[in-house]
Amino acid sequence: MANLYTHAESNNRKTILYLTGFFLLVIALGWVFSTVLQSQIILWVAVVLSIAMSFGSYWYSDKLVLSMSRAKEIKKDDAPELYRIVENLSITAGLPVPRIYIIEDAQPNAFATGRNAKHGVVAVTTGLLQRLDRTELEGVMAHELSHIGNKDMLISTVVVVLVGMVVLLADLFFRMAFFGGMGRDDRGGQARIILILVAVVFLILAPLLANAMKMAISRKREFLADASGALLTRYPDGLARALEKIAADPNQLRTANDATAHLYIANPFRGKEKKSWLHKLFMSHPPTEERVAALRGMGV
Repeated sequence: MANLYTHAESNNRKTILYLTGFFLLVIALGWVFSTVLQSQIILWVAVVLSIAMSFGSYWYSDKLVLSMSRAKEIKKDDAPELYRIVENLSITAGLPVPRIYIIEDAQPNAFATGRNAKHGVVAVTTGLLQRLDRTELEGVMAHELSHIGNKDMLISTVVVVLVGMVVLLADLFFRMAFFGGMGRDDRGGQARIILILVAVVFLILAPLLANAMKMAISRKREFLADASGALLTRYPDGLARALEKIAADPNQLRTANDATAHLYIANPFRGKEKKSWLHKLFMSHPPTEERVAALRGMGV
C-alpha cells in the first residue's frame, strides 16, 4: 500500500517514465514527418532535440519556472518571519533549507520547485504574506516542503518543459509540412496519402497527449502534500484556513500560465474552477472543499 514513505520512490520511477515517454513521442513525431517530407534530417533533429530537452528539463527546469514566474530570491533580512518559518519546518522535516523566492503579485499563492531536496526552492507571492497569519503561512510552507520531501516538484517542473517542447515541435513540424512542400511530390500514391493523414493526426494529438501527461501528475499528490504538511505542523486547520483564504481571493495571478498552473498550491486562474464531472477530469488541483474536508477530518 502506498504511503508517505513510498511516494518519493514512486515519483522517481514516474520521472524516468515521463522522460522516456517524451523521448519516444518526439522520435515518433520526427519519424512521421521525416517520412512525409522524405527528409531524414527531420528525424535526426527530433532525436537531438528530445535528448537535449530531456536532460535540460532535469537540470534547468527550476530556473525556467522561476524566470517565467518573475520570482526573485530573498535573504533572511528581507522577510525574517517567512525565513524562520521555512527554516524551522525544514529542520523538523529533516530537509535542507530551500532557497526562498518572492513573486510580486496580489494573489495569495505559492509553489515549490527544484530537481531534488538539496536544490529545493519555495516561492510565495506578496499577496500570500499579506493575507495569511502565522499558522496559516506555516501550513502552506509545510505543504510546499512536503512536495520537496515527496519529490513531487521534480515531476512537476520537468513536465512544464516537456509539455511546452512537444507543443512547439508539433507546430514546427506542421509549418515544415505545409510550407515546406508536402504534397508537391505525388510519388508514393496511397502510402504517402496515409502518411500525410497520420501526420495531421499527430499534429492534433501531440499537444493533447502532452497535456494529458501533465494531468497524469495525479491530484492525489496535492492530497498527500496536504496530509504530509498537516503531520509536519500537527495543526491541519492552519492549512485548511489558508486554502479557504486563497480560494476566496478574487485576484488573478498575472505571471501564471497553463504550463505552470499545476505547480501552485491552488489554481491561479480565478473564475475557472468549474465543478462539472468532465472538467474535474482535467483539473490539476482537487476542489478546495474536498481538500479542506480531508484536512479537518484528520485526527492529528
